[in-house]
Amino acid sequence: MKYFTAVVDCNSFTEAAEQCYISQSAISQQIRSLEKELGVELIHREKRKFSLTPAGEYFYSQSKGILDEVENIRKETIRIGQDDESELRIGYLRGYSGQELYQAVAEFSQLYPETAISIVNGTHEELYDLLRFGGVDLILSDQRRAFSEQYANYQLLQCDCYAEISVRNPASQQEVIEVDSLKRTPCILIASKEQQNTEKDYFQNTLGFGGTFLFAENLEEGRLMVAGNRGFLPIESVRTLPPPGAAIRRLPIVQNGRKLQRNYCVFWRKEQTNYYIEEFAQMLRKLLHDK
Repeated sequence: MKYFTAVVDCNSFTEAAEQCYISQSAISQQIRSLEKELGVELIHREKRKFSLTPAGEYFYSQSKGILDEVENIRKETIRIGQDDESELRIGYLRGYSGQELYQAVAEFSQLYPETAISIVNGTHEELYDLLRFGGVDLILSDQRRAFSEQYANYQLLQCDCYAEISVRNPASQQEVIEVDSLKRTPCILIASKEQQNTEKDYFQNTLGFGGTFLFAENLEEGRLMVAGNRGFLPIESVRTLPPPGAAIRRLPIVQNGRKLQRNYCVFWRKEQTNYYIEEFAQMLRKLLHDK
């Protein structure tokens, strides 16, 4: 069933074989064996093209539902087997202020009260090290490296970048703000003392932010610095953000006339994949895309 539905979904024996990690000749043989066992033709072959017979159409529609049910049984079996001392350890960026993460945690806790949730925050590099060395099960973070085969790179969305800036700063009267014009205003980054140079290097050399840099230990401290007109705070709009406050304006950042965007993902080690990690990642993604 799996091989047959893969061939139909891909509309290609070659692509289906790659998707199922077997050779093209092997998947063709499996389909022929299936047809021989059923005693009917499922796929009508014409040179390099094929079409489904009426029997093939029926078998495909029924197989999809059965395979989905089998996958649900597999996940539920794993979940039940892991219920005894289950825990989900989540890491997220220290500068993150979206509401969907908190909503996902609340909904997950309601659905799976048997699972203890622990949450930590940090800079991108701190979270990466926690994930590498087993300190957390998954992290919500921006993409700064090429995706690695060792990790599940579960992409959430492309988010716009904003500058939170004091209303006392003349630049706050604009509708958007160019990266180059921000060089005249200090950039406030959320980072621990150990990670300040790493964060500065990324924002300066990768994103093109110039000028001077100031640092805050957490988001609240960073916003207080903005309210005091000490600089601007770069923020990613990961869907729903709380209002910036009366003393602060939030402006879209553009680079060469185009919105500056970042790729946000949930990452976890493939070898540590389990039901709860996958369920939480899917839940968070759904909340983000339902907005």
